[in-house]
Amino acid sequence: MAIISAQGVEKTFRQPKRQSGLAGAIRSLFSRDYTEVRAVNGISFTIQPGEAVGYLGPNGAGKSTMIKMMTGILVPTAGTLSVLGREPHSNRITNAAEIGVVFGQRSQLWWDLPVRDSFDLNRHIYDIPTPRFAENLTRLTTMLDMGGYIDRPVRQLSLGQRMRAEIAMALLHDPKILFLDEPTIGLDVVAKDVVRKFLAEVNRERGTTIILTTHDLVDIEEICPRLIMVDDGKLLFDGELKHLRSALGSRRRLKLEFGTDPGPITLKTAHLVTDEGAAKHFLLDSEQTSILDVLTELGSGHDLKDVKLEEPDIEEVIRTFYKNKVQAGVAP
Repeated sequence: MAIISAQGVEKTFRQPKRQSGLAGAIRSLFSRDYTEVRAVNGISFTIQPGEAVGYLGPNGAGKSTMIKMMTGILVPTAGTLSVLGREPHSNRITNAAEIGVVFGQRSQLWWDLPVRDSFDLNRHIYDIPTPRFAENLTRLTTMLDMGGYIDRPVRQLSLGQRMRAEIAMALLHDPKILFLDEPTIGLDVVAKDVVRKFLAEVNRERGTTIILTTHDLVDIEEICPRLIMVDDGKLLFDGELKHLRSALGSRRRLKLEFGTDPGPITLKTAHLVTDEGAAKHFLLDSEQTSILDVLTELGSGHDLKDVKLEEPDIEEVIRTFYKNKVQAGVAP
């Protein structure tokens, strides 16, 4: 049974039209015109327990709006949305006990209190049994390396330290689903690496379902096997990243380095794109083609010194995808 199900979900906001000039401002006091902005437009998907899903799209694509509907903060205008078998906005209190939420730009921690005190307040809010709380606190503090600052006030923490504490706080009550909205925004390389490895481990070891929105494509590559892509409120792609690469023709690159130039090489399993004499660059013709397939076809007697396989860069894949959609008129 799906842990999250969205069927034809829409969200439309009414925004008042601003009229220029003093006369327009006075008219607006007595009569207002509105424009409708559709942030989410008929999106459908299901997510199974234990999945890690990246929710990706440009600014204004409706990512945060969808997260807020799944957490019960916003109410869908149309369609049906179910989280843990319940309608989120109608069961906010019940659902809150089984979900964790981290918004990169908003803190749940008490600014002037030590991190430990914020955690303890959370224990009372969620009514977490003391033994379970102590076990989770020890585990999360160790995994996120927070021992050096857990007793310091939140205002004294770096952004990376605070984000680790935010994620730990969201997991103290063992939620079934963890919603993350831009969790690595503004973090340095080291802090991002810690957060990514931790989230991947939580998903793998604890079976926590993760829904992640981000602009950092490395987050998707390292945490989420599945990718949902949206733009202009519409669903554009739902599937594994490797399938997206394959669909776009973003093939893997293979570099063969020889002791001496072996001369022209023609292969059925790969297409030669650059010939530098002793170094030759190929594109593999299929996702199923392995290095062993190429080497078997190449055979011996070529004085082969080194082999290097390169996956297509994720940013290149995503950029190509959106470019193709724009050209096809699917996205604005």
